[in-house]
Amino acid sequence: MAKSIWSRIADAIAAMTSGEGLSGVFERLKTPPERSVAFTIAVIGLGAKMAKADGLVTRDEVTAFRQVFHIPKRDEEQAAKVFNLARQDVAGYEVYANTISKMFSNDDKALEDLIEGLFYIAMADDQYHPNENDFVHTVARLFRIDEVSFRGLRTRFVPDALPDAYDVLGVTPDTPLEEIRKAWREKIRETHPDQMMARGLPEEAITMATKHMIAVNLAWEEISDNVEPE
Repeated sequence: MAKSIWSRIADAIAAMTSGEGLSGVFERLKTPPERSVAFTIAVIGLGAKMAKADGLVTRDEVTAFRQVFHIPKRDEEQAAKVFNLARQDVAGYEVYANTISKMFSNDDKALEDLIEGLFYIAMADDQYHPNENDFVHTVARLFRIDEVSFRGLRTRFVPDALPDAYDVLGVTPDTPLEEIRKAWREKIRETHPDQMMARGLPEEAITMATKHMIAVNLAWEEISDNVEPE
């Protein structure tokens, strides 16, 4: 019987803690299908550390992790072990972020997917703490995600961050409507489950796509309803 993704992740983290190190583990997980294991470890490691950024790991934040990744009943115990291992790891989050950035250096969209996962976890308790913002912002910079893209990602998840439809689509008010339409279609295409899994997201994390698609469609509706076509 094939191992579940959680058993494969536990094996990888065990190798990491036994001396192989984060870089060594990720080196073995660079290619499909193991790339999905690497993506999940990245969210686990950064999410577990960010959960403490506001000084308190809450039940809501742990629950959010479970919502980002669909965990079958049979794998709940294994997944809990994985989360606790990552939370106890002494490596700083900058080490995780830099290593992950190198691994996905040719895939900016996968790095944006990771940032979305962190926002999802940060907002689990309906509060976006300044320390959480600093954490996610620093990780985004280490991922070489520009400020416009970062703001666009943040507006999808943080209610207090004034939504900017142009930021969400990665365009400006001066961009011609037809170009904005192309950007919207491209964002929708990127959200397709097949595309997301190709970037390394496991099937268990595809639920993030729903929130992404809703935000992108709302942004396009807002712009197209208020801009006269040329």
